[in-house]
Amino acid sequence: MKVLIIGQGGREHALAWKLAQSPEVREIFIAPGNAGTAELGMNIDLPVTAAAELAAWANDAAIDLTVVGPEAALAAGVVDAFRARGLRIFGPTRAAARLETSKVWAKDFMARHHIPTAAHRAFAHTDEACASIHSLRPDEYPVVIKVDGLASGKGVTIAENAQSALDAVQAALGDPSRPARIVVEQFLHGFEVSFLAISDGRVARPLARAHDYKRAEEGDRGPMTGGMGAYSPVGSDDRLIGEVMATVIEPAIRGMAAEGTPYEGILYAGLILTSEVPRVLEFNARFGDPETQVILPRWSDDLYRVMVAATEGKLAELPPFRWDDAAACGVVLASAGYPSEPITGLPIQGLDSRKANALIFHGGTRREARTNDVCTSGGRVLTVVGKGATAEEARTVAYARADRIHFEGRQRRNDIGIVD
Repeated sequence: MKVLIIGQGGREHALAWKLAQSPEVREIFIAPGNAGTAELGMNIDLPVTAAAELAAWANDAAIDLTVVGPEAALAAGVVDAFRARGLRIFGPTRAAARLETSKVWAKDFMARHHIPTAAHRAFAHTDEACASIHSLRPDEYPVVIKVDGLASGKGVTIAENAQSALDAVQAALGDPSRPARIVVEQFLHGFEVSFLAISDGRVARPLARAHDYKRAEEGDRGPMTGGMGAYSPVGSDDRLIGEVMATVIEPAIRGMAAEGTPYEGILYAGLILTSEVPRVLEFNARFGDPETQVILPRWSDDLYRVMVAATEGKLAELPPFRWDDAAACGVVLASAGYPSEPITGLPIQGLDSRKANALIFHGGTRREARTNDVCTSGGRVLTVVGKGATAEEARTVAYARADRIHFEGRQRRNDIGIVD
């Protein structure tokens, strides 16, 4: 079988690595891919948002299954374009992906279907949003300001006081030439969990849980990023899994079907485990990055067969998913200047050395044709993953391997995977 993966980050490299292990997969293509994916298949020079061109290429190449990685492709209607041609593709339609692509729509959807989330209000005008900020008491801070639409994991501000909240509102809504909406919501205290499930539009099955680190600096300080690392598993409480499936995932799948937009693909609920019930911080409509890089190495099933079953509405026919008891820890190595203005085009040393139980997933990398060097090409350059019998062992392996990789200005967090 021939598989096309749409995307160019660490998540897509991990997907290619996992799908390549299926005995049914003969060829893998990645559009546009990176230096790492080129070692597993053929990179195709098409952007992730070129829906019509991607569908035409897949049709001509007789692709058996296409897998969508990034949210930008979903927002561009790639799944719709493929389905219009009768091509098999794993991922939600543009309408279903509004669970991620519109924070306002998602919040309204959760209210309609009684899915627990934070108290919130949506605004499209600066004066109304600022008036709401001015009405807050000091003990109601911090508050969270979220920009509606896609922001690559960086459209969230946790405002500790009124001035920082007003600044975030002004930044989001102050430019009349750039229409926007924001959500102002209650800050929830608790432990964050990335809870992923796979759905065929009717049935949903949970995947392994993970915890990711969104802030750029250690101790969860600094600006928000697309993710600086992750670890899995997170807990093994069957009661919690059942509660989240019953109160979050299954109501979302039923609600999407009831509203005429059946949800097929990965539904990722970013949860906060409060002292009351798990609440949804946000939905994502695809595999997470860097969560995918620590979840897939622990999954023992054939991902190709699982995805095909999901596209055929046959998840209920599959046996229970099997998970490795080992822990996985992923550390992101990022470019200098990330997340605001990453410096790229720098050669990377240390990729060729080997270490047992360590994996390297490429994100922002490319191979320089003139020198054949692998160089940086984005903000999050690599995710270095360690596996071990315990979380601490996995963390030790990941950092030991990361220490061997160098490029000018390399930055990372040194507290990934520390489990209390």
